[in-house]
Amino acid sequence: MAAVGLYAWRIEPHWLEFSRPIMPVRGLAPELEGATLAQISDIHVGPEVDDDYLIESFRRVKEVAPEFVAYTGDWVTYDSPREMTQLRSMLKHAALGRLGTVGILGNHDYGERWQDLKMAQEICAIAKDSGITMLRNEAVDAGGLQIIGIDDLWSPCFAPTRVLGHSGADDSTIVLSHNPDSADRPVWANYKGWILSGHTHGGQCRPPFLPPPYIPVLNKRYIAGEYELSGERKMYISRGVGHLERVRFNARPEIPLFQLRRA
Repeated sequence: MAAVGLYAWRIEPHWLEFSRPIMPVRGLAPELEGATLAQISDIHVGPEVDDDYLIESFRRVKEVAPEFVAYTGDWVTYDSPREMTQLRSMLKHAALGRLGTVGILGNHDYGERWQDLKMAQEICAIAKDSGITMLRNEAVDAGGLQIIGIDDLWSPCFAPTRVLGHSGADDSTIVLSHNPDSADRPVWANYKGWILSGHTHGGQCRPPFLPPPYIPVLNKRYIAGEYELSGERKMYISRGVGHLERVRFNARPEIPLFQLRRA
């Protein structure tokens, strides 16, 4: 039992997996066939996640040289203003895409009770200074791929209806939304494509062959990996890079490296 505890504390939290899902995209430009999109989620800069581990994770993504990098929220675990200084230092090492780098906010980026708008704005400013385009219910064209970024479901700023109604039906579109429960909200209009989420940490501690004892979503089937959704949508939930408490079991940290294909 002590060996299992030691493994869950010292080994698995830093045993990063690079998964390689295939992502068929409707209307993808021929020149983007085979391009790589790296999803980096839930880095949770703060007192629990080792700085050197995050820097090494960024370095390994840089070695892949992805065309696109998408950061899907929970940049920090906020405890005090020092996390902002720490985030700025960490993002000096951030992995950037050759054609585009985008990011969204997660619930922890809104501080206590997910309501701190000033903190969220400061995180956006730090990310922008590091070369990351932050999307808050907005769309951007990144090298021929349209990416829509939705603000966090639990925040005061979740308002995706307008951007999804205006741009969601366009070809070659991917949506970033930190909390997978957002996929069940009646906001998706005519969107038919991929949603990239995080938030769950894959359950973080998951007994073999059993569901996690705790997962912070209403829809308990949303744990990790790929899901078929209604309306010709698909969702991928990354297990994320960091953690709230330094313990993982049967839920290794993950950076998906999506291979784009023409649908």
